[in-house]
Amino acid sequence: MNLADVIRTIPNYPKPGIMFRDITTLLADARAFRQAVDELLQPFAGLKIDKVAGIEARGFILGGAIAHQLSAGFVPLRKKGKLPHTTRSVEYALEYGTDALEIHVDAISPGERVLLIDDLIATGGTALAAVDLIQSADARIAAAAFVIDLPDLGGADRLRAAGVGVSTLMSFGGH
Repeated sequence: MNLADVIRTIPNYPKPGIMFRDITTLLADARAFRQAVDELLQPFAGLKIDKVAGIEARGFILGGAIAHQLSAGFVPLRKKGKLPHTTRSVEYALEYGTDALEIHVDAISPGERVLLIDDLIATGGTALAAVDLIQSADARIAAAAFVIDLPDLGGADRLRAAGVGVSTLMSFGGH
């Protein structure tokens, strides 16, 4: 199955000129969801991955399934104020302002190998913040994997420039 065929594109969302790539249609299709999880984890099968870190929110869905398949732990990376225990936080720039991403201080141990998962890589700001959080725990980033790359926005290239291996299943031009 061509997974790109089950991704819904919503024009002018969340603002004019944006072509929003919606993976909820992929998640709702049992065969497509299974294929996406299998393809995302395939490059890492047999490697020692201690934890899978998923970026809120769709990264939770994909990351949990991948962690299960890799027999690894799962770590949620959340927006500020959503985690109930002591956290470590990193602030990152958005197009109009800043945001913050948090992780529990005891979620990842020094030296662990962590696979970062999300649905889409655009500018890379959130993913780079996630990398900073993981590395601040003295853990190692095994790689980052995404269903969709928007190469025109340069996020995957920014991650690679930061020394992070990037794996994606498909790419769409534009924003």
